[in-house]
Amino acid sequence: MSSTTDKIKGVADQAAGAVKSGVGSVVGSDKMKVEGEAQKIKGKAEVAVGNAKDSVKSTADKANEAIKKW
Repeated sequence: MSSTTDKIKGVADQAAGAVKSGVGSVVGSDKMKVEGEAQKIKGKAEVAVGNAKDSVKSTADKANEAIKKW
């Protein structure tokens, strides 16, 4: 998966998790609240993976440019 795809999926999971957790709070479902919180955490992790991929690519690109100049 590309870094952008990871980030989009992560943001979507965070939003869906927030909705699920909120609905769980309204209807009094602890299970739904916990599932929503877990989905939000999963989303944050996916965004972090996307950011890490961007960072690695940026570092690799800089290293490649430095090698070309050397």
